[in-house]
Amino acid sequence: MSSEDRKISRKETEKKLMQNIQNSSPDMSQEKLEKIANMRMPFGKYTGRRLIDLPEPYVIWFKNKGFPKGELGELMGLLYEIKVNGLEGLFTALKRR
Repeated sequence: MSSEDRKISRKETEKKLMQNIQNSSPDMSQEKLEKIANMRMPFGKYTGRRLIDLPEPYVIWFKNKGFPKGELGELMGLLYEIKVNGLEGLFTALKRR
């Protein structure tokens, strides 16, 4: 398999995974995915870091201790699912500069 074929195959796989996530979880709207990619952590050790860039152990710690209330907690719950399934790479295109 050529390098170009692998790139196409990876893109197709990522697209299918993203569709599966959105289909399996109605909470995973495009808007929420974009917020996870661009919203900054408002407090704590990683203040100012994009949610998608938070370290997995930190997100797992929140899962065990309890996510914050409100929208941030909801997004972090979705982020937990993304992180434990290794899907962070799908967010590159969603990040704003």
